[in-house]
Amino acid sequence: MDRMTALKDKLKADLTASMKSRDEIRTRTIRMALAAVNVEEVSGKTSRELTDDEIVKVLTKEAKKRREAAEAFSGAGRTEQAEAELAEQAVLEEYLPAQLSDEELAALVDEAVAESGASGPQAMGQVMKVLNPKVAGRAEGGRVAQAVRARLTA
Repeated sequence: MDRMTALKDKLKADLTASMKSRDEIRTRTIRMALAAVNVEEVSGKTSRELTDDEIVKVLTKEAKKRREAAEAFSGAGRTEQAEAELAEQAVLEEYLPAQLSDEELAALVDEAVAESGASGPQAMGQVMKVLNPKVAGRAEGGRVAQAVRARLTA
């Protein structure tokens, strides 16, 4: 039980610390993250406690929302809102595993292609099936798919 919620406990402790230090961005972001985790815990037929891996997935989704919102605000010339979204994304990323570099991702793609014996773009599904568990949470799905596509068509 204790192991399942280490990340959630860290979020709660950091929320308290940020409230005491009057860090508004951090407080707002962590509150939002905990709310998203709570929503996920009570969605479905029965409420349950999320594992750290499931919490990482929720936080990854929230960070992606912030990045996309920042891009939309920037495109609309609303730099103040874009900066606020990027600040929230930065706070969320502190709780996520380190992202893979392009070189690390390419090496994992090569490994997965060799492991699955795939050749040609039609084998992308096979490669993704092998690769996804290895990169879980450390690279965005679109970036992974793009790397696999590039490798299979080369």
